[in-house]
Amino acid sequence: MFFGSPEDVAIKYSTASLDNAVVGINEKLRDGRIRLAFDGRGGYLQSALQALDIPVESQMLVFSATSLQARLINPNNPRALFFNDRIVLGYVRQGEILEVAAQDATEGIVFYTLDQKAADVPQFQRVRACLGCHLNADTLGVPGLLMFTTTPGSDARPTRSTGMDHRMPLKDRWGGWFVTGTSGLAEHSGNRVPALDGRPSRELASASGLFDPDGFRATTSDIAALMVFSHQIYMTNLITRAGWEARAADPRLHPPFVAAPGEDARVAEVMSGVANEVVDYMLFIDEAKLTDRVRGSSGFAERFSAEGPRDKKGRSLHELDLSRRLMAYPCSYLIYSAAFDRLPPTAKDPIYRRMWQILSGNERQERYRSALSLADRRAVVEILRETKPDLPPYFQDVTR
Repeated sequence: MFFGSPEDVAIKYSTASLDNAVVGINEKLRDGRIRLAFDGRGGYLQSALQALDIPVESQMLVFSATSLQARLINPNNPRALFFNDRIVLGYVRQGEILEVAAQDATEGIVFYTLDQKAADVPQFQRVRACLGCHLNADTLGVPGLLMFTTTPGSDARPTRSTGMDHRMPLKDRWGGWFVTGTSGLAEHSGNRVPALDGRPSRELASASGLFDPDGFRATTSDIAALMVFSHQIYMTNLITRAGWEARAADPRLHPPFVAAPGEDARVAEVMSGVANEVVDYMLFIDEAKLTDRVRGSSGFAERFSAEGPRDKKGRSLHELDLSRRLMAYPCSYLIYSAAFDRLPPTAKDPIYRRMWQILSGNERQERYRSALSLADRRAVVEILRETKPDLPPYFQDVTR
């Protein structure tokens, strides 16, 4: 994790100029180019989703009592989360605010709230209270995203929450969440609510009938969306951490200091280690494999797979597999994010070098050979060469 200060002069988390989706929306709200409509118990939810270009199909429903508005959250009134590649929005019915977490180009996740009361010119307000939970070891020491699976407490043990990402076996994921769709014969930990006790299966096509839907945008908590988000949260934090490590370690960003003899080599060694962690996760090296086909229920998988830049064969890093693994082509789509593009060279260069070492077949460890076939590696390189403008020229044809 990052052990430096968020207020390091090369980072300035609290005061730096921001570059994220909410900044642009606030400007449009101020000058009247867009307006938000306040609609019943949902308040600004629907129009905020539209303004931020977040699909309703991405809705996920969590009923464990966590987050800023935990006192309102339970199986009869779950928290709804919606997301795209760069932003997450949280809604709690009867809550006083909408919660928004935006991935900034350089500052990591920046948190905002929008008051759930009608106003002539509503504005998203930046808040720092969220850092009490969203800046710790679970977020790698940077302002980041969290996703927990929760094991209910009992007389013998307390409630326990564990961070989730694509490396966790499916059977352990989504405790405290509604899950709609099917994972076939593979079990998961979602949908453990009293209303489903006694049923032969906890599998749900929708959450209809489990809570009053008034104010919500849908009754789905799509398993495909949950799987994508399980990947996205940790990848986002890894990219932020890599950028912050590089900036904090650069003596040229801390005037009047200059690099001491041998310091550049020491920084390069540190960043090589960071790059190894980023690339292992980016290429899904330790992904928990699926044992049966996953099918969503909201249309999220089809919509998500249709996104992203495509190569001349029509392939995209957004395409989902959902039979053996999450992605059809095992390389994170967040390689296209503004945060990745804005990584300093001391972070991005070793990431690209390590990617090529693995994708070219020069990395001979069995862990990598078993995770990525020749066809996988070849496809990822071909897609990147045609869709990632800053890809180094040494990414050539993969032959072994």
